[in-house]
Amino acid sequence: MKKYLTFVALSLCFIGSAQNINDVLRYSNENLQGTARFQAMGGAFGALGGDLSSLNINPAGSAVFNNSLITLSGSYYSRDNDASYFGTLNNTSFNDTDLNQIGGAFVFKTLDDDADWKKFTLAFNYDVTQNFENRILASGQSTEGVDNYFLNFAQGIPFNSILLQEGEFIEDAYLDIGANQGFASQQAFLGYYGRLIDPVGDDDSTTDYVSNATYSSVNQQFSRTTAGYNSKFTLNAASQYRDILYIGGSLNFHSIFYDRLDQLRERGYDADSEIQNTTFDNFLRTEGNGFSFSVGAIAKLNDYVRLGGSYQSPIWYRLTDDFSQRISSDLADDDIGFIDFNIINLFDVYRIKTPSKLTGSMAIIFGKNGLLSFDYGYQDFSQAELRPTNDVSFQTVNAQISNELAAVSTFRLGGEYRIKQISLRGGYRFEQSPYANGNTIDDLTGFSAGIGYNFGGSRLDFGINRTEQDINESIFDTGVTTPIMINRILTNATLSYTLNF
Repeated sequence: MKKYLTFVALSLCFIGSAQNINDVLRYSNENLQGTARFQAMGGAFGALGGDLSSLNINPAGSAVFNNSLITLSGSYYSRDNDASYFGTLNNTSFNDTDLNQIGGAFVFKTLDDDADWKKFTLAFNYDVTQNFENRILASGQSTEGVDNYFLNFAQGIPFNSILLQEGEFIEDAYLDIGANQGFASQQAFLGYYGRLIDPVGDDDSTTDYVSNATYSSVNQQFSRTTAGYNSKFTLNAASQYRDILYIGGSLNFHSIFYDRLDQLRERGYDADSEIQNTTFDNFLRTEGNGFSFSVGAIAKLNDYVRLGGSYQSPIWYRLTDDFSQRISSDLADDDIGFIDFNIINLFDVYRIKTPSKLTGSMAIIFGKNGLLSFDYGYQDFSQAELRPTNDVSFQTVNAQISNELAAVSTFRLGGEYRIKQISLRGGYRFEQSPYANGNTIDDLTGFSAGIGYNFGGSRLDFGINRTEQDINESIFDTGVTTPIMINRILTNATLSYTLNF
């Protein structure tokens, strides 16, 4: 009877197609999340403080609190994607709700009014910095069939090294080849037994392969569905020196859960093609955690002007991936269905170091009437790294990061106008592309607005934040590389409740 594997744990040496520049960028970016007030003002809190999400910008911000408090926030996310692929446009939308922030601060005031250090604050905060829930659809008449993906991996690999051994199950061979020969050989194996490709000639030692599909163009339908989150839990301490200086530091503990399902269907080959239908699906799951720290200060120059500065360390992530595939075609081996999402390849543990970030801030306070705030952030993405750096494939990716990514400037502007218990807010955000060419990922722009009502002992805030960005995503790193051009709009509507003690 055929053996069926539900789970196989193997350490893979995924040569040439494991972690890449996209993984580094995915976990290096933090989207504007947090409390409703923070989002409504564009996240421009580096010189303001007084909000739990401001700890993400400047850890000195908790020393601005005059009393202890707790804040809870929930968000409604709406994503709208326009994906253009070979001239065909598809629109998808995705909605989600989440409890995205909860935190508290405990303020300890000095009993001696003449003391230089006026108060000491301990704070904690949980923020969802990235919500990965999303889906894109793309379709079009492509000149790059999926056979090219398998051919690019197979060329140069001896045919006899990817053949089933006598009595060997196909799923065992798939995993064994991946573990011992690498990702390229594993994909060549999958392409051959999926019958997308064949060796040239009858010599089992040949290293040349040809496609079984013939076409000038082929109809492709592709979907990418992602799920998960990147969250941060912050432990913070800060203090106020006289009436002129606030200083603080934070320890940040990051958690990642990410799922990605890619599904590709091909139809419309030439009438005489041996292949008429192909499906090829890939599933990736990433889990892990990370650590970072931050320090900062806010200087109160006078009753109207505050200056802020902060340093956010790199985030040191420790991650694991598992990966599974399935393929079918008109000519596929009868047992190909035993290679499915239950047959799981496990990567070795790897690490990502994101770039550090510097932020300079300025705020103008108009007494009790309102305020204006501006933040400038600088982050050099070319300094990001996959580790261990002595890994040959990681060295290739790190060289690509160094050559293709660049320093990013971020501008955030926020304002608040108060009418008795009511606060009206607005904000603007601009973030440069992390790519030196500015094309693979375009600049990000965002606008926000909000309103708050102060009940005295508590406060209710609402904020809405909209960002837009153009992104080019390829289906694969090789073979099918014409990018899908995506216009991505993300809208967050957040409601926060703050209880003062």
